[in-house]
Amino acid sequence: MLTRKQYDLLQFIHKRMQRDGVPPSFDEMKDALDLRSKSGIHRLITALEERGFVRRLAHRARAIEILKLPENMEESAGFQPKVIEGKRPAPPAPQQASPVRIAAIELPVMGRIAAGVPIAAIQECSHNVAVPASMLRTDGRHYALSVKGDSMIDAGINNGDVVVIQEQSHADNGDIVVALVEEQEATLKTFRRRGTTIALEAANPAYETRLYQDHQVKVQGKLVGLIRTY
Repeated sequence: MLTRKQYDLLQFIHKRMQRDGVPPSFDEMKDALDLRSKSGIHRLITALEERGFVRRLAHRARAIEILKLPENMEESAGFQPKVIEGKRPAPPAPQQASPVRIAAIELPVMGRIAAGVPIAAIQECSHNVAVPASMLRTDGRHYALSVKGDSMIDAGINNGDVVVIQEQSHADNGDIVVALVEEQEATLKTFRRRGTTIALEAANPAYETRLYQDHQVKVQGKLVGLIRTY
């Protein structure tokens, strides 16, 4: 048996997984159900777990597995179940649905990175972004940056994209990296080492390759993923 709020939350989670492939955040669930706090969402999800509709995956942020759905949910998106009150008849038994398992991890967005002329060094975290766990490497720490500029457009990186970076201090030739130049400016470029010279190459013919001595450039991380919002 599901209350109206439990049903509405399960329906919202299911639709978001089908649309985006990633479960909604607790803030999005709270807003969708017009609740005042996330504690109400915690209680609803716990109730859905106890009734066998969902399962939370341990040690993963925003990871929810839908185990089954009420039989009417897929028949009509506008279906509204009766609220359980007193001794009303129980609704039809829920039917099995194909399990949907999506794991997402929230990463800090550490400001903006220049895909063009270098800009000021990366600042502190501005907000978080959810990325699929499969995008991340199993070793090392990760963070995200918002891209400013078009110098990496031929590499498929556009102005406004969010890049996912694995934090590391080394790079191989051809890697797209976050490079800190002379301890002051950060930029997103392709890394090339030529002896003691570091070349930071753009992926746009409108921008020149910039050459530095190796002591002037510090690698801050390597590109491992990209998120684009339309």
